[in-house]
Amino acid sequence: MSLISALYLLLGVSTAKYIVPGGRWHDTDGNLVNAHAGCVTVDQDTGKFWLFGEYKVEGQIEGGGVSVYSSDDLATWKSHGLALEPIADHPYISPSNIIQRPKVVYSESTKEYHLWWHADNSTYGLLLQGLARSPNISGPYTFDSATAPLGNWSQDFGLFTDYKDGRSYALYSNGDSRDGRDVYISAYNEDTTALEKVVHRFDKFDLEAPSIVQTDKSYYALMSHKTGYRPNNVVAFRADSLAGPWSQPFTVAPLNTRTFNSQSGFTLTIKGTKKKTYLYLGDQWDSNSLWESRYIWLPMEIDDKKKTLELEWHDVYDLDVKTGEWAPVKGTTYLAADAKTAGNAFKQEANFASKGVIATGIYGNDSTVTFEDIKGTGKPQWVSFYYQNTDDMGFGDQPGGSPDRIGGAWQLRRVASVIVNGGTEKVETLFQRDTNKGVIISTPLLLTLKEGKGNTITVGGLWNGFDYKGADLDKIVVYPPEGSGP
Repeated sequence: MSLISALYLLLGVSTAKYIVPGGRWHDTDGNLVNAHAGCVTVDQDTGKFWLFGEYKVEGQIEGGGVSVYSSDDLATWKSHGLALEPIADHPYISPSNIIQRPKVVYSESTKEYHLWWHADNSTYGLLLQGLARSPNISGPYTFDSATAPLGNWSQDFGLFTDYKDGRSYALYSNGDSRDGRDVYISAYNEDTTALEKVVHRFDKFDLEAPSIVQTDKSYYALMSHKTGYRPNNVVAFRADSLAGPWSQPFTVAPLNTRTFNSQSGFTLTIKGTKKKTYLYLGDQWDSNSLWESRYIWLPMEIDDKKKTLELEWHDVYDLDVKTGEWAPVKGTTYLAADAKTAGNAFKQEANFASKGVIATGIYGNDSTVTFEDIKGTGKPQWVSFYYQNTDDMGFGDQPGGSPDRIGGAWQLRRVASVIVNGGTEKVETLFQRDTNKGVIISTPLLLTLKEGKGNTITVGGLWNGFDYKGADLDKIVVYPPEGSGP
């Protein structure tokens, strides 16, 4: 992932880093960044960015607590451990409790940071909002309370602060029951310690994961449909006022990409010296291994005159948090139409693919596609794999069958092996999440290619829980190393 780093080397040269949606993001200790469905809060004194999110480890679903990271550039993340740590046998923050979608806001009146989240038990029978406090943004946070907002239920939770008057608002759905299925915007009191009133209610849209982004003229509320860990088409509403009236919902990403396989969760506005940039901070959930779920952070293109908001997909982009400027990073493309196939892999006509050809039949490591004569630098480089995963073509009574069929299952991903230059000692694992028929999306890996031309990248199939299929391949794009600029 990344941006233009504010960290300086001894020679005084800044290193450029990139934001890579869907990549494996690592902190300064080399561990995967582990902060899901959270938020980014700016320190009131230093301007440093702080990332909070659900902490998840292998074998653990909920109750892992809230993790916290800091960064000067939104790219280089330092772990500070747990901001909110589970307490055994606690009625609301024990390891068996639900601690979801944490959001942190600074309270001017109390001079504290307040951490709010969806607080629940393992059966989702409480539907509360939790509050913890700390004088320090990094924590540790001390549990304060868990309450029903204005006597109502609360499920997915979001938080928004209006920059015009500094007032904060809770955003939450009120459950899945017949009596629920609404999404609320409710105003906090001056201390941000309790809710005072409902400002607006989105009636019976049956949406969740709410967030709001504010421009000089408009408010845009983003929400996802309720499909569990399966991604869907995120929608947005627009209004001149938080109280409404709000527009009809509209999609924010190309149809059938399922919002680039992500769910809405938070928005971040970078008020730079040259430009104001709006970022969508989404989650790419993986129910097969929740701890490996990725982050989809994308620029939002907002046009208040047309009253539109669109996510802009880029495999790799560079953002300067000081100026607010960003630009896509250019890479070199290698087509599957020009690659070598082996085993049962073959090239097939596809009018939606590059050169009208896609590589398919990548079933097991003996059926492979090899991209040749790739130019490398000898340094780690992001490589984006463009693919089509047609698991939704299966039968409903078979594993991996279409979720739209009666009795259908959903596998969420295929898994491929990636080998550089024929070596078998280093096999990378590539997760290729579900797409629709005829829809090509991309997913990245960080690979090290030898300097110069002549590199090869070979893709095969790996076990994904029900078979050894890799997804169909359209092309790969090889990007320059971080530090070389856009």
